[in-house]
Amino acid sequence: MPMYRVDLGEVPYPEALTLMPQWVEERREGRAPDRLFLLSHPPVITYGKHTPRSDLPADTDWLPVVPVDRGGHATYHGPGQLVGYLIMDLHDRGPADVVRWLENSLIAGLADLGFDTVRRDTPRGENSLVGVWTPAGAKLVSIGMRIRGGITSHGFALNIDPDLTVYDRFTACRLDGVEMTSLRRLASASGRDLPPEPAIRDALAGRLGALSVRV
Repeated sequence: MPMYRVDLGEVPYPEALTLMPQWVEERREGRAPDRLFLLSHPPVITYGKHTPRSDLPADTDWLPVVPVDRGGHATYHGPGQLVGYLIMDLHDRGPADVVRWLENSLIAGLADLGFDTVRRDTPRGENSLVGVWTPAGAKLVSIGMRIRGGITSHGFALNIDPDLTVYDRFTACRLDGVEMTSLRRLASASGRDLPPEPAIRDALAGRLGALSVRV
């Protein structure tokens, strides 16, 4: 069964948390196909259940800080970022397989746009390096998924042109000192223009095998 792409605009994070279980149930009951939802959020920091309090901003009045039921630790969502939520039946894929597939698909889509990126294996006993990175070691895409009953939810966040200074206020992905980067920064460093967001959406959705569909 093909995956379908659903393009949304800016969706408040609490609204997305309400919608996502509905999307999962629609997939589980066979009332909807596999879907990739592409959207953005107003500024918010989210974190998984194993995230230590010390990783979060000291000033929680500065920005909404929301616990979530996905894998991974603290991350930022906000304007200038493309979020992709994958609601799909794993069929014969295991949890590690789907994360590796997502990383490699995003890397291929970014290569189509002229950006060289890599995935990294996590050394045994170390904090997770799941995501998409530059060869120099800066993190461009964060990935945090939930898999329950064979259905995935949550997904990835690509930094296109967000306010990167936000990452100075907390510990992203349980990786102290990690450098977060953006397509804007990478494009500027190579003296090229940033691709328009529709082209970025098309490249990533294409490599994920997601067909366009209206809602």
